[in-house]
Amino acid sequence: MLCCQSTVALKGSEVPVTKFNGKNGLDVVCLTVSMFATNCYLVFCTETREAVVIDPGANGKGIIEKVKSYGLSIKYIINTHAHVDHIGANGKIKETFKVPILLGEKDLQIYEKPAFGLSLFFKKQPKPDRLISEGTRISFGRVYLDVLETPGHSPGSISLLSENAVFCGDTLFSGSIGRTDLPGGSHEQLIKSIHEKLLVLQDHVVIYPGHGPITTPGNEIFANPFIDLSG
Repeated sequence: MLCCQSTVALKGSEVPVTKFNGKNGLDVVCLTVSMFATNCYLVFCTETREAVVIDPGANGKGIIEKVKSYGLSIKYIINTHAHVDHIGANGKIKETFKVPILLGEKDLQIYEKPAFGLSLFFKKQPKPDRLISEGTRISFGRVYLDVLETPGHSPGSISLLSENAVFCGDTLFSGSIGRTDLPGGSHEQLIKSIHEKLLVLQDHVVIYPGHGPITTPGNEIFANPFIDLSG
């Protein structure tokens, strides 16, 4: 079992919620949003309730309701990459909580050019307030996330690493990997990112992907058919 979790069934305009009880003072709430079933994460310091919102792809109202219901104080919005299903509610969250948007610096072109990020027919989002890169530490409450550059799905895809968790966007999934056929994608880079940044993590680190269930490095090394360790 990866960690203790509970799922709450919701109705109406609310979004499906899964709560993970983390370790070392960091807790995670996963909200499933958008027509693409994107995992939006509320990651927060258990002690102070200060939090970040990772990949608010849609359903801004539902995300805001959950932030308030958990009594969280949002410090940042963080996008693991600039595709529309991960940024679609940036504006709503920013407007409500008056917080900055953080984005990997190499995904700025995709963010600013809607056709690149599949967002041509969606509402334009406010510009990122801060561009982040490898080694950036994002602190909130008494916890933190360190930025890992994990390009491949997009040029500026990032993962966010704490002591016991990594939020990897669409780089790696349980039993699968991110697509690379969109503008700026690279299969070679994606595989390199997975091998050099994610699979090298210790197996107590829980992988929180951009879609689908959580996993661990060990699970993916053992069972992911897209990962070849023979070379």
